[in-house]
Amino acid sequence: MLKRIFVFTFLAAALCLQVVALAASTPKLAVKGYDVVAYFTANKPTPGKKDFVHVWNERTWRFASQENLELFKRAPEKYAPQYGANCAWAVAHNYTAPIDPEAWEIVNGKLYLNYNKDVRAEWRKKREEYIASGDKNWPTLKAKEK
Repeated sequence: MLKRIFVFTFLAAALCLQVVALAASTPKLAVKGYDVVAYFTANKPTPGKKDFVHVWNERTWRFASQENLELFKRAPEKYAPQYGANCAWAVAHNYTAPIDPEAWEIVNGKLYLNYNKDVRAEWRKKREEYIASGDKNWPTLKAKEK
């Protein structure tokens, strides 16, 4: 009986370790599952589908269509949001914050996301200044993320 308990405990522990390893190896979902290509092609936030996914830059990216997936694969830097999909206003102020996929803007062909629409409204007031600050701050913040 004691041997059976030991074997059961061992198998349960092994299963738990496999689940933890799988979770650790699954890349984080980018932009809360929204299709970043659609911001450019449809001019609106569009949820991606589980059927159209691509892993790039340690993130899982979802797309609304096969066409958008292929566009992203050909030029991910063109479509990926600035600052690693962190809030543009926060990065301009030298910290990171999550984003709301509905709080977005394309400036000079680049996608910027913000924490929410109120923060986006503030970011828009000094957009060029905040982009310059964000571009300056991002390399240091990016290094801290790893």
